[in-house]
Amino acid sequence: MSQKNNTPPQFNNLTDRMRYYTGGITSTLGQRVHRMGVHPDAITLLGLVIVAIAAGVASQGYFFWSAIILLIGAPLDALDGAVARAMQRTGKFGALFDSTLDRYADGFIFMGLAVYYSEKNNTAGLILSMLALLGSLLVSYVRARAEGLRVDCKVGLLTRMERMVIILAMLLTGQITVGVAVLAVGTHITVIQRVWHVYHTLNEQEQQGEPSS
Repeated sequence: MSQKNNTPPQFNNLTDRMRYYTGGITSTLGQRVHRMGVHPDAITLLGLVIVAIAAGVASQGYFFWSAIILLIGAPLDALDGAVARAMQRTGKFGALFDSTLDRYADGFIFMGLAVYYSEKNNTAGLILSMLALLGSLLVSYVRARAEGLRVDCKVGLLTRMERMVIILAMLLTGQITVGVAVLAVGTHITVIQRVWHVYHTLNEQEQQGEPSS
């Protein structure tokens, strides 16, 4: 008699791992929230508002409380998708809306840190914040552009979940400059990894005679 294989699947990144282990909880919550008549786009928008508040708090140097606010709003990032699945949403606008607001959320956080460094006349910290913001936006851009070329591109050192963990850790510990430096370097490494992955994948497709788009 063959034994059932209970080995969990291989994960490309922390985001996929978290979705696998929390999928049951978020699905149940999504069903309940849907029955309350809450639209997933409203949850997405509320999540952005919470991030904006956290960014404003961080800009004033209250990093610990900024992290607490982010932690309160963090479940909303998964809940909106769960509600969309519960309502059997078939349109594609929700995905675009969610991705767009995620980019705004990234921008708000680093803008808040940039304001903080600017008020402290810390040019190095300001530059690191801008580099981290640029890297975060490019990580997402490369994935979106790759998917437009029909290449799955979830690879890389710092996906959005890893970036959020680093942001929360640096806010909770007060090691802001260290965290921003890690993000400034790590995001651009991720961009290079993703560009290389797409280059390698497209080359393989061309050699096998497969259409690239």
